[in-house]
Amino acid sequence: MPAGTIPPEQAELRALMDALGIDLARLDRRTRAALEALAEEVLALREEAETLRRDLTDAAQLADNDTLCPVFNRRAFERELRREIALASRFQTPLTLIFVDLDNFKRVNDVYGHAAGDRVLLRVSEILLTRTRETDIVGRLGGDEFGIVLAHAGLEDSRRKAVQLANVIDALEVRSGEPEGPEPVRVGASCGVVEWQAGQSPAALIARADQAMFAEKARRKAAGRAARP
Repeated sequence: MPAGTIPPEQAELRALMDALGIDLARLDRRTRAALEALAEEVLALREEAETLRRDLTDAAQLADNDTLCPVFNRRAFERELRREIALASRFQTPLTLIFVDLDNFKRVNDVYGHAAGDRVLLRVSEILLTRTRETDIVGRLGGDEFGIVLAHAGLEDSRRKAVQLANVIDALEVRSGEPEGPEPVRVGASCGVVEWQAGQSPAALIARADQAMFAEKARRKAAGRAARP
């Protein structure tokens, strides 16, 4: 430390004394020592409190995140959906939900193992995050199911977004890279899109989106784009 530079802890101590209006130079040695000890304890407690705040913030983020993918877990997703519904109700703005269910995911796990399945889930979550707005809410609802909340987005725009996402996910393929390896498995996505209706609860909206997804999956199966489980 350069000559004449005050150590950080002494600078903090001096700043605290100044904030309290205490002039240590005017105090006797015993009183000054007692005040300095007390001030050091206050600074230590402040640092400990700051550490606890950081730990709580980290814990809250972990509690909201999915255990595998960098998106909200279902509990946090439903909480954010409830918040967006309250805003849409208050300001009379459109709100839509896309329910994404992967096609052929069970086959990926059966043929290539769960590690390959986890990589697929991570890649899909990356696609959903990078191809939606920062204000959109992306969550994993369980297994190979994802949800996307689009605030200030109408039904037709959200349907177009769902088609874009499905096209990208439909291009994903899991393969061994070896001549004698198992056949590649093409991943796909069936997306159900619904618009929030006044008075509808988050659970009811998710259920409607789930039903729309199953209808889309049936349509894709009939067209040969989604294998039967």
